[in-house]
Amino acid sequence: MADDLFGRVALVTGGGRGIGLNAARELAAAGARVAVNGRSRDQVEAAAREVGGVALVGDISREEDVARMVAETERELGPIDLLVANAGIGGTGAPLLEQSPAEWWHVFEVNVLGTYLCCRAVLTGMVERGQGRIVIVGSGASYLPVGTGAVADSYAPSKAAVGRFAEYLAAEMGPHGVNVFLISPGLVDTAMTSASFGSDAPWTPPELAPRLIRVLASGRADRLRGRYLHAEHDDIERLIARADEIEREDLNAIRLRR
Repeated sequence: MADDLFGRVALVTGGGRGIGLNAARELAAAGARVAVNGRSRDQVEAAAREVGGVALVGDISREEDVARMVAETERELGPIDLLVANAGIGGTGAPLLEQSPAEWWHVFEVNVLGTYLCCRAVLTGMVERGQGRIVIVGSGASYLPVGTGAVADSYAPSKAAVGRFAEYLAAEMGPHGVNVFLISPGLVDTAMTSASFGSDAPWTPPELAPRLIRVLASGRADRLRGRYLHAEHDDIERLIARADEIEREDLNAIRLRR
């Protein structure tokens, strides 16, 4: 496969399992040096051993943890070229009145504040160097019709906030040489989604999001920064070829049309 990432340094949050682990594998296979973050020490250390990278146990919603993880990555591997902001949690799935405010808000602390903290921590160095890429993992739950379960309640509005944050961040950071992307991995069968969808759900092949991340990491799709890119329903090569049209018509963006 093309898109050699030899020598690049990547930090993948939520990389101990699921989508994050597969992304770490893909990036390592492309030649990147990868640091893997997660809260479960056993999972994170196993993932790091598999990809020959660095294990970073920490909570992305804690600023001190994020600062430590970024510092350790750069000490062990070098300046961070790519952040994959993948870590996130689902809600309780309970009706609103059966949740405590703390339970509801905790999803925002991880999904929104955690994404912000990780981006902010790597951006200082990226802006100083005049280059870098950030891939933020969003979700179709942010705009699709209202559902139920752990990927509804507080999860869906938190991902709507993450998506809007990614778009604004891309606009602000583009002039500094830092390209920010928003992707949807599709409906991937993970520990979080399997509790909300049946075995006959239209699952997205798990290899598609990692492949998309690899292309974005290569720099070939930089003109698509700030766009909503779906791992299953968008052909990234076609989008790259249509970059002029996408910019002109403001496509691959979540908008109100009347």
